[in-house]
Amino acid sequence: MSRQPAKRTATRRGAKPVAKRKQQPRKKQPGLMDQALAALPFDQATLTRMATWGIVGIFGIGAITVATWFGIPQIIGTGAAQAVGDAGLRVDTIQINGLKRMNRMTVYQQVLDQNSRAMPLVDLGQVRAKLLAYPWIKDARVSRRLPDKLLIDIVEREPAAIWQNHGQLMLIDPTGVPLEPVSREAMPDLPLLIGDGANNQEPARRDLMDSAPALKPLVRAATWVGNRRWDIIFDTGEKLQLPEGDKEAKDALKTFAEKDGAYRLLGRGNLGFDMRDPDNLVVRRPAAIGAPPATGL
Repeated sequence: MSRQPAKRTATRRGAKPVAKRKQQPRKKQPGLMDQALAALPFDQATLTRMATWGIVGIFGIGAITVATWFGIPQIIGTGAAQAVGDAGLRVDTIQINGLKRMNRMTVYQQVLDQNSRAMPLVDLGQVRAKLLAYPWIKDARVSRRLPDKLLIDIVEREPAAIWQNHGQLMLIDPTGVPLEPVSREAMPDLPLLIGDGANNQEPARRDLMDSAPALKPLVRAATWVGNRRWDIIFDTGEKLQLPEGDKEAKDALKTFAEKDGAYRLLGRGNLGFDMRDPDNLVVRRPAAIGAPPATGL
């Protein structure tokens, strides 16, 4: 058999061999999560620190919950929470909003009066209950801001009148809740209520005076008599005795306001006016020799 000659690949003389191109790695497009993280106003170190505190907080709260669920002795759950506090999750900042009249240090004391400042061991409900025990605080909301802040939002009561009882002056709110004592020299320009239980009648007094707005600027005080009716004392020193019952007192006060507008009853030296009988206004004048002390109008 004759051998076939091997085929040779022909190459052009002088031609350079073609070099193979290296494949360039494709640039990876950033994902949605990467774009979102890049848009946050935090650097990588801050994000890592925040994530660490979050994990620590979740671990601590989870450990306490599991310990309570399975009946593990309380000391173990407390120890876990204390360990979280020792790791840095503890109360270092207290932010108080809404405080106007109450002493700020009083609020701080109630928050810091805890067995531990470890964040998981701060009893938010207990702190709120202590704050609500103060008359000035109408409502309070206590919340955590991890890793180290407690946020306290306070709603204070507004003083609406001064209650005088057995010689003591006390600020009260619109519902009659006593707020704090006030001295006679430092009395604010507020309506004055006099008598036992008069503070509880503050809503009724406000409603009564709203029925005769023309008389409101002329009133010095309102006395709650026998836990059943009002005497109105005017700046002139004259006293108007009103009947029992909310509606009867309003009707009598309206009638008196109309007669005062027509006849100018106030400021003429009268001792007072009796409208305990709503249909009959009695004017009490200073006693004179041979003259009756009172007349009807």
